[in-house]
Amino acid sequence: MSDSLAILIGDTSRLLRRRFDARARRLGVSRAQWQVLFALSRNEGINQAGLAEALDVETITVGRMVDRLADAGLVERRADPADRRAWRLHLTPPAHPILAALREVGDQVMAETLAGLDAADQATLTTLLTRVRGNLQQPAPVALPLAAVAR
Repeated sequence: MSDSLAILIGDTSRLLRRRFDARARRLGVSRAQWQVLFALSRNEGINQAGLAEALDVETITVGRMVDRLADAGLVERRADPADRRAWRLHLTPPAHPILAALREVGDQVMAETLAGLDAADQATLTTLLTRVRGNLQQPAPVALPLAAVAR
């Protein structure tokens, strides 16, 4: 049961991302770009290290993504007043209509995803997935070495 549930959750996530990606590409935005834009919209003024942590990628990877978005005029780096060596990241005005369009795409994809589920079903699904996510956000229990399990 747990294997099939894990596969179901993984497949659902992959299919949801794939559908959203296909629609976002029509707006000229890659997955990496929309992820950075969404993260910045929720954390305006964050530094690159914080953004990398929020996206669960390496700082150098975020740096490259931000470079491309800055070249496109969607993100700007501003000097950090508290640290001359650091930069704070901000969305530029042209990024906001793209974010609005991406949110509309997200709303459409979620409506398709949840088709056939009434409000109570959707609330239950949200409650259960929130609980599952919370479980996974807790520190992992100490795992037994594989050799000990194999005995």
